[in-house]
Amino acid sequence: MQLGLFMMPLHPSYRPVADCYDRDIDQLVVADKVGFAEAWLGEHFTEKWENAPAPDLLLAKALALTENIKLGTGVSCLAYHNPFVLAHRIAQLDHMARGRFQWGIGTGSFPGDMIVFGYDEDGKDQRAMTIKSVDAVLDLWTDPEPGNYANEFFEYRVPEIQRDVGVKVFLKPYQKPHPPIGVAGITPNSSTLAMAGARGWLPMSINLVPTPILVTHWDAFEQGAVKAGRQPDRRDWRISREVFVAETNDAALTEARTGTMRRDYENYVFPILAKNNLLSLLKLDPEMPDREVNVDYMVENVWIVGGPEEVAIKLRQLHEDVGGFGVLLTMGHEWSPRDVWEDSFRLLKDEVQPMLSDLS
Repeated sequence: MQLGLFMMPLHPSYRPVADCYDRDIDQLVVADKVGFAEAWLGEHFTEKWENAPAPDLLLAKALALTENIKLGTGVSCLAYHNPFVLAHRIAQLDHMARGRFQWGIGTGSFPGDMIVFGYDEDGKDQRAMTIKSVDAVLDLWTDPEPGNYANEFFEYRVPEIQRDVGVKVFLKPYQKPHPPIGVAGITPNSSTLAMAGARGWLPMSINLVPTPILVTHWDAFEQGAVKAGRQPDRRDWRISREVFVAETNDAALTEARTGTMRRDYENYVFPILAKNNLLSLLKLDPEMPDREVNVDYMVENVWIVGGPEEVAIKLRQLHEDVGGFGVLLTMGHEWSPRDVWEDSFRLLKDEVQPMLSDLS
């Protein structure tokens, strides 16, 4: 089981934005030094708690300060970008990374962002836009025919080649034919993960949902792959979890119930899910009252918290319950104090991961 980091990124709304970005970069640098294999960074436009509208800029800076870790967008929200511009930005970032880049893609489902780009209106389909956009990007990374490219979502023109002055759509990714593409799934039997399976992309499962929903994620991915004649590989599956490791079980549980994770869930995650009628995503029992979805419930049913041995036991159980997966993505937070999350990262890598070396 490989280890990685998934960052929304998440910051208290009172934090100065410049400080937020410094803390994000700091976490990526530490993850690299500890030995995490990869890290993914989210994209949002209208939410102050998740305040990274241009994750590619943060990743570009992090590339210069890290050595081994693969970095990725988690995700580029395709419904909010002109594919011609996005194809060039991602290709440039791949060259800057010299192969240390993975491209996470998704529809973008944050309500405020949907309003900005008009997807709250009847008849404007962001999933359809997402598919058209990724197809356009992949086409631009080959040798597109000159001409106008337009539909109900976007428009651009590929110019005629002018060899004397170098006019051409020329920038293709560093990795051939393109960087690995990852797709995030949220809902049960995710249609986006089915698409990922059909296209041979990397499946990624969100941190919020309990194990029974994770099982449906793999089912959807596998069904998509089989229908397309592909052989799915569980080693490609990334599962995001809230993971916190301390020297003892008591210390870990105290931090989870009273510290940063409690702050972020009670002040942001629970309220925003409740506002958008999405608390059901967290529930083992669909009939349980919303008021019972609290920190204690998450500690007992979804989060992975404890000393090294306890966390190893819980991860082994998760691995067994879902049928196996390849990469654990621990969630990033703006931890306070700093040594709390640094210690958790190191314990996860140095003590927990070796206990799971037999998993395949």
